[in-house]
Amino acid sequence: MPSSTIRSISITVSDEDGAAAAPTRRPRAGRRKAAARSLGQRAVRLVARWWPVLLLLPAIALLLFEASRLRGSPPAPAAHVSSLGRLDPTTRLVHGVREHCLKLLSPKSLANLVFPEGAKRDSVVKRITYKSDDNDYDTYHPEADSSYLLQHAEATRFNLFTGFQTLAEREDSFKVNETVNLHCGFYSDNGGFKISDEDRRYMRACKVVVSTCAFGGGDDLYQPIGMANSSIGRVCYVAFWDEVTLSTQEAEGKVIGDDDMIGKWRIIVVKSLPFVDQRLNGKIPKMLSHRLFPEARYSIWVDSKYQFRRDPVAVLEALLWRTNSTFAISEHGARSNIYDEGKAIVQKHKATPEEVEVQLTQYRQDGMPGEKRLHGLKALAEASVIVRELTPAPNHFMCAWFNEVVRFTSRDQLSFPYVLWRLNMPGMSMFPVCTRRDLVNSLGHTRKVKPLTQTNPESSAS
Repeated sequence: MPSSTIRSISITVSDEDGAAAAPTRRPRAGRRKAAARSLGQRAVRLVARWWPVLLLLPAIALLLFEASRLRGSPPAPAAHVSSLGRLDPTTRLVHGVREHCLKLLSPKSLANLVFPEGAKRDSVVKRITYKSDDNDYDTYHPEADSSYLLQHAEATRFNLFTGFQTLAEREDSFKVNETVNLHCGFYSDNGGFKISDEDRRYMRACKVVVSTCAFGGGDDLYQPIGMANSSIGRVCYVAFWDEVTLSTQEAEGKVIGDDDMIGKWRIIVVKSLPFVDQRLNGKIPKMLSHRLFPEARYSIWVDSKYQFRRDPVAVLEALLWRTNSTFAISEHGARSNIYDEGKAIVQKHKATPEEVEVQLTQYRQDGMPGEKRLHGLKALAEASVIVRELTPAPNHFMCAWFNEVVRFTSRDQLSFPYVLWRLNMPGMSMFPVCTRRDLVNSLGHTRKVKPLTQTNPESSAS
């Protein structure tokens, strides 16, 4: 057939045939898209309805995870326990170089160390005599009558232990003479602070003593560490307790042995404490170690919230003998002014505003300056560690200081600058805060102190 004929042929396709031949993809794809849109809309509606729950689920899961992790881990130790037993030295930067805050002799040097005869200080005070009811009857004190004490317990803290210092006697006590006669506790045999004869014999044999006290069951007893072998037998460690502390410690399994010791500490149980204020009772062993240890040459006082961690003989060499001092105490780390300290004491509720005002008013009347430094030393001290030679001038200082905390507030940091200013004692030195931190591990107070519930009627005081 010719090609022209073939080109002229036409093919007709009906509508039915075209519909049968065409695929059905387009309507099926539309249905899938519509279904997808419907599913998305439902999901959005669900999220909009339940979004707070969805946000809480991860937080709940995280809390459950943390709870299971904490249950599986051992409890964290108390902060104060972590410092118990630490011997690492405290350091500081000096001109860009790190050095030890306290430079002590080596154990080998300590073994060959001979105690000096004493600091070569030209002190005016050569002898101290103490007022007592045996030699103080020339002046009548109505306060000495026990009935007066009971009636005026809120008006005075002077009692048969302290004696009854008048303002005139207070003024005389600050006069620096070759012989000084003043009140210094232990005024009467009926004044309280009773120690057994056996304990007194032990205390009389001590030549170097490290002492602490815990009255009212407030603190635990921490064993001293860091002592060199050469110092064993040369140093007494003495802890003064009352019967409340004794029972508290025994309840925790700390029982005094047949040798009256717990570890290195000789426990001295004191009876008939003279003050209701336990803080004031604690000033007796803190400030009057020269009266408690009459044959001792040196003493180191450590507050009961600390663990002493250095060799005592090495400390004496570093803080007294090396500097030709008779008295060493830490500088205050936060303040320098006595009047700022008074404000801080009130703000921290450590004394009432009225108590502090009475004390500072007296100091202002006496002409006490508000200087940051007195006689070349920082005016404020942190009195938790005191290192001293038990000679007349330091003993005079401590007696005068003790009488101030009895007369005014028991916050000894407030009265220290006044006594420093009045006496200008030779041989006084103050070490920086970092040195104090090197001497002790700070552990804090363990529990609340229990106040005295009963006192000897002959020695009652507020």
